Amino acid sequence: MSQAAIGTLPGARTMTLAEWASLPEDEPGEFVDGHLVEEEVPDAPHEVIVSWLMFLLTTWCRAHGGRVLGSGSKYAVSTRRGRIPDITVFFSRDRKLPSRGALSHPPDIAVEVVSPTPRDGRRDRVEKVTEYAAFGARQYWLVDPRLRTVEILRLQEPGQYVIAKTAIDGVIDVPGCEGLSLDVDALWREVDESVEFAPESDPVSGD
Repeated sequence: MSQAAIGTLPGARTMTLAEWASLPEDEPGEFVDGHLVEEEVPDAPHEVIVSWLMFLLTTWCRAHGGRVLGSGSKYAVSTRRGRIPDITVFFSRDRKLPSRGALSHPPDIAVEVVSPTPRDGRRDRVEKVTEYAAFGARQYWLVDPRLRTVEILRLQEPGQYVIAKTAIDGVIDVPGCEGLSLDVDALWREVDESVEFAPESDPVSGD
């Protein structure tokens, strides 16, 4: 998600998935086991990565009849979990989107930019892997700006992902997406050209 879940909101009431889905846009948060989970503001590297990937994926989808949605789109991934991926992709435009509420059908691609805290890394790399696979998203992309890695997981059978591609540099030809290539070097170059890291900070190690 574009803003990393860091804990249940203080004093938050128990709610249903339907109530979470109907919350207004100014009440952000994901739905986890009956509670609204608060979010932190995304940092600059996160936003640069999301913007870069949105352009890439939108350009490809326009040529292939697909659709790209941003980080405001809610998904009811199970009866007890509601998630808001950073980016989602549908390979076709055959099914119309609901005017309000959460989507109940899986995207073909779900993308998460991993936030730097251990809690958020666990959520994206453990919890959401299981949830998105069970939901039926064909691919799950994990982009980690701290480690400078890109991972593409592909649904091999119902509820189970396998690693299809991993890269720290070079160009990835995205499996199952004819003509879609991800230039990892260009992505990290965009981050370095856009973000002013502190002199003592290493964008990879954080030191």
